[in-house]
Amino acid sequence: MFSIYILTYNEELDVAACIESALLSDDVIVVDSCSSDRTVEIAKRYPVRVVEHAFESHGKQRTWMLESVPPKHEWVYILEADERMTPELFQECLQAIQTRESVGYYVAERVMFMGHWIRHCTQYPRYQLRLLRHGKVRFTDYGHTEREVCDGPTGILRATYPHYTCGKGFSRWIEKHNRYSTDEAIETLRQLETGSVNWQALLFGTTEVERRRALKDLSLRIPFRPLVRFFYMYILLGGCLDGRAGFTWCVLQAFYEYLILLKVWEIRHMPVPTLETNWAPAKAPDLITTRCPN
Repeated sequence: MFSIYILTYNEELDVAACIESALLSDDVIVVDSCSSDRTVEIAKRYPVRVVEHAFESHGKQRTWMLESVPPKHEWVYILEADERMTPELFQECLQAIQTRESVGYYVAERVMFMGHWIRHCTQYPRYQLRLLRHGKVRFTDYGHTEREVCDGPTGILRATYPHYTCGKGFSRWIEKHNRYSTDEAIETLRQLETGSVNWQALLFGTTEVERRRALKDLSLRIPFRPLVRFFYMYILLGGCLDGRAGFTWCVLQAFYEYLILLKVWEIRHMPVPTLETNWAPAKAPDLITTRCPN
């Protein structure tokens, strides 16, 4: 058996279905980032552990979770609230942990958008590290997301999981990706200044994950990135075969790239506020800092 962590933040629409899919395990842990909606209330209705911890970043949240909330089992699976565990994936995970050949396993996501599986323009199969041996994998930050560091070999599972992206509406998607684009802009500048393209991994990489990361570094250096990304996803990857949902997905992804470029320009050209001022209030108001209970 393996434990299942579920990461949540304001997921009252998704958390129940996610937990119910995860109850195949006898140890389910909801790690909430101090939601302001009914996420925690709903989660506590189920036979699961619920902990809250203030969110800093995706990498740090996973690190805190693994270090501070011990799982019942040696192996753990990480779910996000808009993802689901399936019986087929659960059974393959049980088989994988018996072999002990790897310290972690990648699983491909099926992006579900506007009621359809967006198979072509989402670069399917696109893999995420989900199943891991506790203590053998750690996470670092990369842009708005995280990257795993594995102390040993990794494998790939055949079963996939559905990811119901944009299930809470387009406004929520735009608000979330507006925040993400700031982190991506900072990472883009860092990569352009200190990073480089790993051509060997791009051309001769042995895994899809290795090739995709090298392609990401290359894409940061391509001019007219939003247009190139739309053309790449809609024409070359076959997003046109995914119908209206595919077209909408490609437009949103191109818009996201444009947001990143705008914020790169903003960081480079906008004036930076300083602490030096010509006036000061007679008395500064008291500041109250609140923290989510750990």
